[in-house]
Formats: sequence, C-alpha cells, structure tokens
Amino acid sequence: MGMIDPGRLLLALDFDGTLSPIVEDPENAWIHPGSLRALRRLGPVVGTIAIITGRPVDQVRRLGRFEEGPGLESLIVCGQYGAERWDAETGEVTRPERPAAVDDLARRLPDWLARHGAAAVRIEDKRLALALHTRGLTSVALADLTPQVEQLAAEFGLVVEPGREVLELRRPGTDKGRTLREVVAARSPGAVIYAGDDLGDLPAFREASAMRQEGIEVTLVCSASDEQDALVALSDVVLDGPDAVAAWLADLADRLVPEGSWRAD
Repeated sequence: MGMIDPGRLLLALDFDGTLSPIVEDPENAWIHPGSLRALRRLGPVVGTIAIITGRPVDQVRRLGRFEEGPGLESLIVCGQYGAERWDAETGEVTRPERPAAVDDLARRLPDWLARHGAAAVRIEDKRLALALHTRGLTSVALADLTPQVEQLAAEFGLVVEPGREVLELRRPGTDKGRTLREVVAARSPGAVIYAGDDLGDLPAFREASAMRQEGIEVTLVCSASDEQDALVALSDVVLDGPDAVAAWLADLADRLVPEGSWRAD
C-alpha cells in the first residue's frame, strides 16, 4: 500500500485467528496485547476501525478489552457476521431477535450429536447461531460430520459456516462481504485494509477485491495458519498468525501516527 491519508482509511479486521489466537475454549480467546496497543494508537487518526467477526458483539467487547483504555472511542464492532453491531461512540448495540429455528435446533442438537457418535462435540450457543467445536477432540472427525450437519441445518432453514475446527449453523442472508460493503457505503473510505484468517472471511476478501474497480485502494491481509490456506492466494500481505498481525499493526501505527502525538501505549 502506498501513501495513505489516515483519515480516509477503513481498517477492518476479523477477531479470532487474526487479533486473537485460536484456543480450545473460545471464551478465553483474548486479543493479542500488541494488537490492542497498535489499535489504540491508530484509533484517533484512522477514519474507521471496524471489527467484523462471527462472534457476538458482547463477547468481542470483553475479549478485545476495547473499553478498558483510550483510543478506540469510535470503534465499530460488527458481530455475528454483521447481524449485530456495537458503536463505541454512541454505546448503542443493535441486534435482532433470536431466530425460532436456532431456538428449536438448540433443544434438539445434544441428542442429535449423541446419536451420531459426536457427543463430545462442544456446543456454543451464540444466540443467533450455534457453533459446534471439535478442537482438541480425537473421537470426532469434522470432515465426516459436515455432510450430516449440513443436512440437519437445511431442515431448519439454516446454513453451515465452516471454520477452523468449527461448524456454525446460522440463518442465511448475512456475511462479512455484505457487512464490509455496508461499512464502506456509510464511511466512504479512500482506502480499505481487511485482515482475516478463515473461510468466513472469503466474502469480505472478494468484496474488497471488487472495490478496487471502484477506485478504492485495497490491501488484503491474511493471518495464515497450517489449518487454513484459502486466503493466501488472494492476499497482498501474508502473516504468520496473530503474533505477526500484531507486529504488522504496530508497524502501520509507526507509519500513520504523527511523531510526538499522543499514544495509548
């Protein structure tokens, strides 16, 4: 990326696997401290920082520690692929009602998993979706389970979002590409950086690539891992996981934050 006017930059970031490490218990996926320091430095000078994630917004607010220090008073968090939103500037949270299909499936799912030899799979209830986690399990092969989960989801009018050792069942109609487009339409940036790590980020990568034809400068950043390489060929910058993302964000802050200005770190 060439010279950037920070005030016209949209910095859009996935959370898990990008800003935070992938861990067995998703409730303990705290943001990388280096990334948080860099974002707090960037917040006052960058036009928009947006977290676009499959997590619920309340989880991201907690795990991101975004409200524990200065610099991110204008942050936007788009949760559950954009179905939820938190605006730090106003404190407003918008979220739809829990779909009846998700409620019905939540009651049926434990017995269904037991009947399919997958009782050890951990169910994460995200209110708008249900996530099936197999990280750390040797008794369940996610690839073998996927076709059956897809059939089950279809019975409830839901879709399956695959990820790194996880399958998420959620209502169709929202993805990170559509959400990125909505943020761009609202903020009219001249440059977009999008960073992600997994299949759920593909729609955002594709949408951002299309924005290049509209005169928007785009940089696509992949937080790479041995588990998923779908984004590598599409990326302008390939980094070795959240540690490298944190270092890259710190370098971006070094380039964009005026010398001698206030810093949150």
